[in-house]
Amino acid sequence: MRKIKITDTTLRDAHQSLMATRMRIDEMYPILDKMNQVGYYSMEVWGGATFDSCMRFLDEDPWERLVKIKNRVKDTKLQMLLRGQNLVGYRHYPDDAVEEFIKKTVANGIDIIRIFDALNDIRNMEKAIEVTKNEGAHAQGTISYTISPVHDLGHFVEFASRLKEKGVDSICIKDMAGLISPWDAYELVSNLKKEVGLPIQLHCHYTSGMASMSYLKGIEAGADVVDTATAPLSMGTSQPATDSMVAALHGTPYDTGIEIDNLAEVSNYFKGVRNNYHISGDISVGVDTNVLNYQIPGGMISNLRSQLAEQNSSHLIEEVLEEVPRVRAELGYPPLVTPSSQIVGTQAVVNVLMGERYKMVSTEVKNYLKGLYGTPPGDIDEDLRQQVLKGEKPITGRPADMLEPILDEARAEIEKYIKKEEDVLSYVLFPNEAIKFFKRRIGEEPPLEVKSENNQGKTEKSMGKNGKENMKASFEHINVIDESLIGAARNNVVYYPA
Repeated sequence: MRKIKITDTTLRDAHQSLMATRMRIDEMYPILDKMNQVGYYSMEVWGGATFDSCMRFLDEDPWERLVKIKNRVKDTKLQMLLRGQNLVGYRHYPDDAVEEFIKKTVANGIDIIRIFDALNDIRNMEKAIEVTKNEGAHAQGTISYTISPVHDLGHFVEFASRLKEKGVDSICIKDMAGLISPWDAYELVSNLKKEVGLPIQLHCHYTSGMASMSYLKGIEAGADVVDTATAPLSMGTSQPATDSMVAALHGTPYDTGIEIDNLAEVSNYFKGVRNNYHISGDISVGVDTNVLNYQIPGGMISNLRSQLAEQNSSHLIEEVLEEVPRVRAELGYPPLVTPSSQIVGTQAVVNVLMGERYKMVSTEVKNYLKGLYGTPPGDIDEDLRQQVLKGEKPITGRPADMLEPILDEARAEIEKYIKKEEDVLSYVLFPNEAIKFFKRRIGEEPPLEVKSENNQGKTEKSMGKNGKENMKASFEHINVIDESLIGAARNNVVYYPA
């Protein structure tokens, strides 16, 4: 028998995918003891968008959230998602910030760090891997899985081999948009086990409807761990249901050893939590095989809809989804995961709304073309690069090598607000949101009004008779996704190449 291990994503990716990362710590706390007893291999509880959302929307200290969870979950490993040199932010941070962040992360309770890069550029992962290993935590190297003319089996196996050379303890296949088919999962896992030989973990979203089947074929091929979420927060753009996966494997050579009755108590609890939130049917139920074409993770689709709604142009969503693959190809086929999904998606929105492709680009697109996010897997359209950079040469080295240390300067800037050293890291990652949070914490500003209800479907703003009269004046708002998601980037301006 080969016991399959389960990583539960309920407290991180599941509510990030379905509820815009709005679940509060006081909604998690009552069920933590039971989750600790279930027998999961690990629980993913931190990283991704949780750090940002805690301060921005929930008036919580993300570091305190981690400590509170660790105090109740003592027998199950805690896991987080780290965006390589981007940490939990949306741009590269200097090496001193990466080192200190990972040290504090491990000290506060994280046992496993899943490290990925949006471009699968290993240079953007190597520092995080090195520090994670030095701190005694499990470093999981991650393949950001995607489909394109430049991504094939050999590409992923070669990348995993390089991750092994860097010292990772395991490999995760991160299928953020639900693209991997059952047979491709079988082939990829088989070859990774044969050529790389490390433990393999599958992380698949349910968007296309194939994830459970892909898990089973991956398990047959030798996968060791699969990511699932409690049934009420599973499927749609989340992961397959823990309850169903455990039941499917029960009594087989791959039995998880988890008792269904224990899962039922967890599921019943989260049914109540789910009822506190409005979750759009577009992302929570059903299957969208169109994702195999536009490849955008479910959470990003809601962001695109929001951007269009702000421009009174929700009816253009299909045009935007058709534009996304074109932009992606011109940018060298990056996997669509944070932050590349935001960069590609936002540019697709701009192209459609302007009625002229690349008449306007954001600072992020310009920086991407300059090589500041790393090297994309495919070739960038040279005409586009020349149009935007106007002869400026892109960098060829490791992007983080261009960054000066930042911690000492940041510590001096917020000296009056520091209660613990982790506050400096919060400020480095999200300076605007951190300052607001620090001021609320000491009473200089009123606390946020935090509601359980997740207000996803925004109403469209009136912008004139045909919705276009004030478009030029309101185009600053198209950068809302950059200001909120890439909020740590300073001098974030719209860039006009023409």
